[in-house]
Amino acid sequence: MNYEFTIIVPVFNEEDNLKRVEKELSDYIKIATKKTKILFVNDGSIDKSQLLIDEICKNNPDFSFIQFQKNCGLSAAIAAGFKNTDTELVGYIDSDLQTAPEDFNLLLAEIGNYELVTGVRANRKDSFVKNMSSTIANGIRRAFTHDGMDDTGCPLKVIRTENAKNIPMFKGLHRFLPAMILLQNGRIKQIPVQHFPRIAGVAKYGLWNRLLGPLLDCFAYVWMKKKYINYAIEKKS
Repeated sequence: MNYEFTIIVPVFNEEDNLKRVEKELSDYIKIATKKTKILFVNDGSIDKSQLLIDEICKNNPDFSFIQFQKNCGLSAAIAAGFKNTDTELVGYIDSDLQTAPEDFNLLLAEIGNYELVTGVRANRKDSFVKNMSSTIANGIRRAFTHDGMDDTGCPLKVIRTENAKNIPMFKGLHRFLPAMILLQNGRIKQIPVQHFPRIAGVAKYGLWNRLLGPLLDCFAYVWMKKKYINYAIEKKS
């Protein structure tokens, strides 16, 4: 099939959410503005997630998966998804479905003029501590990157695959995807999207991941920015 858009779904111990993921993404495929397929990346789950993924992919030809040997983290899962994408556009959504798949159409409507379009979670339904730590972390990150983004942690993004494949990924860099597109002289935009409370499963990130970890990652980004190689070929034969 002539797919145009791949949605990456990182999974780590989400057995309680996966049937809902199957239904909501199957429903979205029917209304998607681009011909869409789904790629699960199982990040070393130790629950029944892989059994459910096997069943989902067997029953849905638009679904496929990658399974890691062990847990490697969200950045690794996203990087593997980018590497194994063969469509013009790639996006991702968390398997907790705190964002709505149908909002991909809002992002796809804008991607023609940009290299990355990201959601901004409106009226977030998280705890006060999580919201406050995210606000602080985003402020620190903006001070380092000057990317102008309010919510890089939003798990709803659409990227041109060519640009996504050129992002050098390391642990924590998933928070800096807009900034890394800017290093490629790409254009970025943010759009408000829906946000919902988690209704199943357990959040995988604590205060360290949301605040102290991102602060250290900022220094890694600054190093990467100084070392980043960017060029454009004018002619070849």
